[in-house]
Amino acid sequence: MTKVSDHQEERESTAEPGGLPEPAKKPSRAGRDLPAAIAVGVGLGAAILVSLFTVRYLFIGIVAAAIAVGTIEFATALRKSAGIRVALVPVLVGGQAMIWLAWPFGREGALTAFVLTVLTCLLWRLRGGADGYLRDVGASVFAAAYLPLFASFAAMLVPPEDGVGRVLAFMIVVVASDTGGYTAGVLRGRHKMAPSISPKKTWEGFGGSLAAGIGAGALSLAFLLDGQAWQGVIFGAAIVLTATLGDLMESLIKRDLGIKDMGNLLPGHGGLMDRLDSLLPSAVVSWLLLSAFLPS
Repeated sequence: MTKVSDHQEERESTAEPGGLPEPAKKPSRAGRDLPAAIAVGVGLGAAILVSLFTVRYLFIGIVAAAIAVGTIEFATALRKSAGIRVALVPVLVGGQAMIWLAWPFGREGALTAFVLTVLTCLLWRLRGGADGYLRDVGASVFAAAYLPLFASFAAMLVPPEDGVGRVLAFMIVVVASDTGGYTAGVLRGRHKMAPSISPKKTWEGFGGSLAAGIGAGALSLAFLLDGQAWQGVIFGAAIVLTATLGDLMESLIKRDLGIKDMGNLLPGHGGLMDRLDSLLPSAVVSWLLLSAFLPS
């Protein structure tokens, strides 16, 4: 099985009848359709801002919908590429329960729903017999933890009185990290960070992420949440690390499966899962740090 690395396109030749092969266009250094990526990013950002500044709890609905789509993409990729069958119905239903119960009941609601989802996955897969049971159950539990359980921490940012500021701080730092890393990597990227995992990532790009993320964190906590600048520096650095690790982790998953993207829903981005990779672990760390720095 031929594997295609993250954000790396195979070059193919096209031939006209009776003529010589015509080389395909060389992909950009960024490895993505930049205009389409920007348009999609602006659209998603606008939807989030509208939800936060109208009825802020609509943000939880956006998170829930995104996780449902991401779960389907993830399960489909595992089934088509590796023959792994996620217990999709229990993970989808249990995932929605984790996110929505995190709103009124916090960690207890999300963790209770997660445990019940795991138990249901164990029972659901019994009908398939022993062949691949551990493999499929393991993938189902991983999917339930990686997507909805992590996302429930984003939902838990909303209920406090300053919930809009908490969500904005989380989103701003992740976007700043991605933008800073993308810009520095394209302009200055020379030294590969993890060539066997994600060939496009460079240490220069990581430095750009760190600078942008720390700056965004300091400003966000100071002006959106009445926090201290030093708290924002820690917050920004931590989110950059988790966002980078989340991106690398999904790159490893895709390389293991031999796929370039988890889906093709978003032009210039791939699937929705390809946009959630840095957000999911960052949501957990955002909630933990903001709860410690600014108890509600």
